[in-house]
Amino acid sequence: MVIKSMPETNQANGTNFEPADDRDNDRILSVQSHVAYGYVGGKAAVFPLQCMGYDVDVVNTVNFSNHTGYGRFGGTKTSAEELTAIFKMMDEVGLLSPGRLLTGYIPNAAALGVVKELAQKLKTRNPHLIYLMDTVLGDSGTLYVSQDVIPMYKEMLSLATIITPNWFEVETLTGVPILSLSALRNALSILHERVQHVVISSIPLQPWLSDVIPETMQPAASTDDQQAYLLCISSSRTIGSSSHSTVHSRLVPLIPGYFSGVGDLFSALTLGHFNPSLRPSEGKLHSATQTPLSLAVAAALHKTYSILEFTNTFAAQLPPGDRETTDDECDAAEPTRKLKRMRGRELRLVQGQHILREEWREGQGKDLQFWDGFWDSF
Repeated sequence: MVIKSMPETNQANGTNFEPADDRDNDRILSVQSHVAYGYVGGKAAVFPLQCMGYDVDVVNTVNFSNHTGYGRFGGTKTSAEELTAIFKMMDEVGLLSPGRLLTGYIPNAAALGVVKELAQKLKTRNPHLIYLMDTVLGDSGTLYVSQDVIPMYKEMLSLATIITPNWFEVETLTGVPILSLSALRNALSILHERVQHVVISSIPLQPWLSDVIPETMQPAASTDDQQAYLLCISSSRTIGSSSHSTVHSRLVPLIPGYFSGVGDLFSALTLGHFNPSLRPSEGKLHSATQTPLSLAVAAALHKTYSILEFTNTFAAQLPPGDRETTDDECDAAEPTRKLKRMRGRELRLVQGQHILREEWREGQGKDLQFWDGFWDSF
């Protein structure tokens, strides 16, 4: 007996699709790091995307025991030759036709060169490919990759649909220190010369930034606590247009402590929620100021922050010895101290999957706000 299944619902964009072979547009190829224990890289990205209804094909750029925050780790980096062989065989077997591409941590220029060739091939075959490139370079002034990766990423910007750098990565890619509103505008302008959609995932709320953001975006807390907030910015520019981009932003309180994999989770959720077919003129967006990117980032930011709160609540309930504060001297004298702390702060993705599976709708009170006047006098 043959049972014909009913069309399934794609929770990622609210549309219906037929099962099996008709789902290539909802298939994601993820190329990033892998750890056996914990949740960074692909371990922080793949399960959330699957919770949203996507099939995800996974290629690992490194295979480590755990993330480097533990201080000790073992494993190997995938060579450029190995990556080439994997992509070649997938292609020959007819398994290389994703509708979306997600790339993250790639340790060296040789491996990144292979990924560049892959992205070019996929874009040529499918001009509608949605490629989110998480330009994983480093954070807080520290590079995680070799120097020769930087110029390669600059060359690849034009291949991406969306990029999701943090403030340090924006400075590295543009050469512009973000110390003022004019510098922020300049950096965004440079990036938009090559890529349509830019997300700056986190900028610390320093005094200069607090002075320029609209009053409606100001934190509810006292001004003495402004350093304890991060600003997330989405910026979309119409291809071929001479006009400036449309900018949205939202502040979130900084949760104290060290968490790994947050950027990987955020980028994956942004890609998963991005629906480029949304158009205000067609009534698909309730607000004319919202963009497909601002809605995707709002959903990703809300879910990422909710997972962090969920994880932090769990960590706070651990025995005192497993939740010690960071202290380099004590950690050096007692290595297990750091290991316990890291283990207790691994993202609670499986336990928090109810958060990942939430249907997202505009107007839930967590939308990014349109930054009216961002480009004034620029």
